[in-house]
Amino acid sequence: MSDRSARIARQTGETEIDLRLDLDGSGEVDVATGLGFFDHMMTALGSHARFDLTLRCQGDLEVDDHHTIEDCALALGSAIDEALGERRGITRFGHAYAPLDEALARAVVDLSGRPASVVELGLHRDMIGDVACENLTHAFVSIANRARAAIHVDVLRGSNDHHRAEAAFKALALALRQAVSLDGSDDIPSTKGVL
Repeated sequence: MSDRSARIARQTGETEIDLRLDLDGSGEVDVATGLGFFDHMMTALGSHARFDLTLRCQGDLEVDDHHTIEDCALALGSAIDEALGERRGITRFGHAYAPLDEALARAVVDLSGRPASVVELGLHRDMIGDVACENLTHAFVSIANRARAAIHVDVLRGSNDHHRAEAAFKALALALRQAVSLDGSDDIPSTKGVL
């Protein structure tokens, strides 16, 4: 693990999570949340961001998928925040487009220290696999809140909801990869001197 790594252990009455993140990894990802489609999305995110990510979650899936997705996303956002530290020397901003067949998604990220999110996935189905589509949007919002980042994600086109969702996670991955990259300075990238 590099200096830009974090481990988050979170236990509540709804979930038990163990997450390890290395921002300077090679894209080695091992995710098991009990939700196949969400595992697929988190694997895509970690792999394309080139993060090393291990995530284990035991959630109250007998209720539904909400708590598992929300808490995993909160844990990932917390890990990103912790691994960035003072955010010294980072590029800070990132943007990317990612296609998946007929779908095209755009993500723009500012690791500003101020949480904000605008997410427009335009999904039409209620569920993709074992995941409620509304909870995919909530995952992006939860990551932004805990990473203390402004995250804008929108799907520009696509007729297949699986493709639309996956393109969105891949676009976020690519934008995060750019934003967390080191620019060779030791400066905090803000006119305020702090993020």
